[in-house]
Amino acid sequence: MTRPAPIFCLAGPTAAGKSAATLALAQRWPLEIINVDSATIYRGMDIGTAKPSVREQTLVPQHLLDIRDPAQSYSAAEFRTDTLRLIDEIRARGRMPLLAGGTMMYYKALREGLDDLPQADPALRATLEARAAQEGWPALHAELAERDPVTAARLAPNDSQRIQRALEVCILSGQPMSNLLQRRSRAATVETTDREARDEVSGHRYITLSLEPSDRTALHARIAQRFDAMLDAGLLDEVRRLHARDDLHPGLPSVRCVGYRQMWAHLDGVTDLDTAREQAIAATRQLAKRQITWLRAQPDRVIVDCLAEDAVGQVIDAVAGEVSG
Repeated sequence: MTRPAPIFCLAGPTAAGKSAATLALAQRWPLEIINVDSATIYRGMDIGTAKPSVREQTLVPQHLLDIRDPAQSYSAAEFRTDTLRLIDEIRARGRMPLLAGGTMMYYKALREGLDDLPQADPALRATLEARAAQEGWPALHAELAERDPVTAARLAPNDSQRIQRALEVCILSGQPMSNLLQRRSRAATVETTDREARDEVSGHRYITLSLEPSDRTALHARIAQRFDAMLDAGLLDEVRRLHARDDLHPGLPSVRCVGYRQMWAHLDGVTDLDTAREQAIAATRQLAKRQITWLRAQPDRVIVDCLAEDAVGQVIDAVAGEVSG
């Protein structure tokens, strides 16, 4: 049986240089980019998300940018549906799809499918939000600790989005969300531990090109430099425009994005700007750590040291080897 053509996934932690590698690849092959990023989907959030510039978007077609208003949500299930459709459309045009970005949850949903959990219930969510407005999210976190202590233990008392979802699942299913997730994990292990076999059964063969740092301290320095560049480019004014809207609040996924959350707290008068900057850089480092941890659990990835002088060249060579092969 003929193996399906590869779909390249250019992944890596924040500040690893994914954008530069993406543009270099687009100069060699007829690519279209599918952005794997839960922040660049939002309109009006350009600087803090390091969204591709207008010039970059004219150089290569880009998808899943600016598809939601910051007041709206976008799920991993929607990403999976949109991406599978885009892959087929891009290939029908005789071009190569390239997935690029650092939202690992999206990659997981695409390649492994979705957890068999109850769908969102708008009425129940409205009820939970009303209760949180009166009692506070820590009170709902305490309730979650009674219903599902395993999930509650990994969530902060003010993590409104995840607390709401975990309670929703508990109420709708009558079971702790941790039990449902554990059951699915066991089933997936029994089904197959061969990622390539799963990909080929799905009709797609994914190859992950992973930009990873050989020196975590050097990546941290890059993160700080990039955030300061965002501040110089007007990040605070960008957040100020969002902050002025009556329909946005810190509980929304858009406002909870790293960098935006800390600048929002500064505009609320909770912190001074220097403290907000330090918190944003620290949060970005934590995000990078989680991204790297997820990538290192993927045994079939092609590793490229993002700090190497020829990192972009190594990515090009990896793609060339697969395309020619």
